[in-house]
Amino acid sequence: MNHRSALCLLGLLVCSRASLVAAHDFWLQPSDYWIGTDTLTSMTLQVGHGPFRQRSPIPARRITRFQAIAPQGAIVELHDRLRLGEPAEDGDFRLKIPGPYVLVLQTDNGAQTHLPSIRFNDYLTVEGLTPALEQRARLHQMDADGSERYRRCAKAIVQVGSPESRSPGEVTKPVGLPLEIVPEASPYAVPRPASLPVRVIYAGDPLAGALVKLTNLNDDASPLEVRVTDRDGRASFTMPLSGSWLLNVIWTRPLPRSEETDFETVFSSLTFGFPTDHP
Repeated sequence: MNHRSALCLLGLLVCSRASLVAAHDFWLQPSDYWIGTDTLTSMTLQVGHGPFRQRSPIPARRITRFQAIAPQGAIVELHDRLRLGEPAEDGDFRLKIPGPYVLVLQTDNGAQTHLPSIRFNDYLTVEGLTPALEQRARLHQMDADGSERYRRCAKAIVQVGSPESRSPGEVTKPVGLPLEIVPEASPYAVPRPASLPVRVIYAGDPLAGALVKLTNLNDDASPLEVRVTDRDGRASFTMPLSGSWLLNVIWTRPLPRSEETDFETVFSSLTFGFPTDHP
């Protein structure tokens, strides 16, 4: 993607946050991001933004992975802590070792979207899904309806225990998701860096040309910053000082004609936040 194309896509994204597109954004929301050791903490799965934000209705059978990655890399299985659709929460967890944890959730790719051509093209353009746009243009299919199967991936960074334990831990390492945002500095680091550099990994490799959005979850009608990853899959954002935050990215690949849908898409997010008394 050249610089001019990237600027056009950024402009479209900022000016056109249609409900269709916003409803695709999905994330894991702990009740608190900084918690005490062995404290029972609830969580919900959220989807959409602004007036379209809601609890996700995803069924439990579609969730294939729910884990916490401990500071030294140990895996804490949390799948049996899921209770989707309860009145106030979708599950909970306890984490016993002080330090930063990465909560990881992944679904299967069993969901599908089928849209009329105009709506599908708008969605692809606003989200910067150039592999799909290029194929549809090359095959003269811009006037055809579009379809995709998709999966969702979500990570959340949770700090357990006192500030003295804020080493990077596993925060800056990939966790093996099909698509993921990997911080190259921990937002909880001391001293706190001025910027938040991230790298997007897709199918194990750095992903160039992807739109990454930073959204303030306390004022989430539209993203605060939008970046396009460079040739090494990197982008950088202003480091938030307080509040709760969402980074998200989407990518897709064409499927063979023998498949039921045209494309396979992955939606991926990373959330983190600070306590109200954070200095």
